[in-house]
Amino acid sequence: KRDLAMETLSGVLKGEILIQNHCYRGEEMAVMLDIAKEFNYKVTAFHHAIEAYKVADLLADQGVCAAMWADWWGFKHEAFDMVWENVAMVDQAENGTGCAIVHSDSAVGTQHLNQEAAKARAAGNRVGMNISRARAIQWITLNPAKALGISDQVGSLEVGKMADLVIWDGDPFSVFSKAEKVFIDGHLKYDAENDHAYERTDFDLGIIDPEESRL
Repeated sequence: KRDLAMETLSGVLKGEILIQNHCYRGEEMAVMLDIAKEFNYKVTAFHHAIEAYKVADLLADQGVCAAMWADWWGFKHEAFDMVWENVAMVDQAENGTGCAIVHSDSAVGTQHLNQEAAKARAAGNRVGMNISRARAIQWITLNPAKALGISDQVGSLEVGKMADLVIWDGDPFSVFSKAEKVFIDGHLKYDAENDHAYERTDFDLGIIDPEESRL
């Protein structure tokens, strides 16, 4: 008889399934990493990581990402002790080898994720971290792909990767900038100057090998 729960656990222990761990507090993240080491599985990212800055070097040393809000905390006890520089401190840990992700679980925050990243970058730069735009854009592109284990296919503009990209009419971090064109798998999906056509289904995007997933 097939046991889906045990199959999942087996996949975790074999390293086939990457763990996305919901965790607010720094000491809890450290404990979870100790447990992962003991049982030889991989935590890829901590989500809602309010206190990630407290264990930033540990996360960077073990190659673990932290998904964080730019400036929202204090809504319950375990989410109280954050700092404005949380994202930037995780990013700059261990000589800039940290994996920071700016996230939001609200529709509005997700729609304006580029501006959320801009706020997190500004917080870091105010205390002298000098984080570049190129570095900060990774918080909403390459680093999420790393956390999902698909950074070899998406997350940055490189030959051989999926051509998912946005062309802006200005600084991507500006509240005044608008998306001019959006490409998905190299197909023009949105054009600000043309409301017609471009409607295609997922079955039209890329070449799907029936023996493999599209990713």
